[in-house]
Amino acid sequence: MKKTVKGKSYDTIEMSIVKKVTSGTYGDPAGYEETLYVAEDGTYFLYTNGGAESKYTAEKLTQMSKAKVEAWKKANA
Repeated sequence: MKKTVKGKSYDTIEMSIVKKVTSGTYGDPAGYEETLYVAEDGTYFLYTNGGAESKYTAEKLTQMSKAKVEAWKKANA
């Protein structure tokens, strides 16, 4: 997935995966996935996607601060 932030383009294909969390199984309407990525410049992004009944009903890529990254890692340890 691609996203432009402050005029700079980011693509998950070119980023490194830090951690991936899934809930449910493929096809589960309440299932979802969260994938934490880090770009080469150190910028973190959280990719989210899920079923129609999940907390992530649409595919999204969100930039995250280092504090939010640490909180997310702790919550998903």
